[in-house]
Amino acid sequence: MDRQLVDIEKTDRDMNFDEKAKTDSTAEAAALVSQRSEADAKQKRFGFTENDFIVYPAHGVGQIVSIEEQIIAGAGLEFFVIYFAKAKLTVRVPTRKAANVGMRRPSDPAAIHRVKRILGETARRGRGTWSRLAVEYASKINSGDIAAIAEVVRDLYRPGADTGQSFSERQLYETALDRLSAEIALVDGISKEQSVESVESLLRARSCAIGITREANTPSLSVEVPESRRAV
Repeated sequence: MDRQLVDIEKTDRDMNFDEKAKTDSTAEAAALVSQRSEADAKQKRFGFTENDFIVYPAHGVGQIVSIEEQIIAGAGLEFFVIYFAKAKLTVRVPTRKAANVGMRRPSDPAAIHRVKRILGETARRGRGTWSRLAVEYASKINSGDIAAIAEVVRDLYRPGADTGQSFSERQLYETALDRLSAEIALVDGISKEQSVESVESLLRARSCAIGITREANTPSLSVEVPESRRAV
């Protein structure tokens, strides 16, 4: 009888141990899943993760260096911390407002191909005063739309050393060229200098083609020599 009681007690201990082990294992697994979920949640916010390259309308290509939380007026706010290397500028953007301010991922190769086609098209000269056109060009640049920026580069490009551009016109062109070439460099995996050369070579080729076409379409002038002056 005593032996039976010992066996029963031993069995109960073993069962309790197994149940405790299972409980501990389940708790550990749940904790691990929770930790992974928290890590994933910290790493990814609204489609962006730490170290992602992004395009921000007001500054161009930048990189998310971290995602941090700050307490402002007693409330916790989460921010993308974005660094713009050329300007040596750091900007904090609320994660929930990233889409509203136009922050986006870099264009895909197909979009870059379309942009290069835009650069090869005939420039469109705007109508109206320069002040109105300048506002229109600046709006396109700050839209963050790579196709709109390419249109500004195409329309403001002037070949040759003496371009005849005003200071403000040149500034707008250089800003648009900087934004466009930075994104093309990122997507094509080339240097910024190579990207600028690639863009301007497309613009030069277009200008040369237009010049040749105009020359071919210009009627030749023939001078009729009076009969009295012709050599006998």
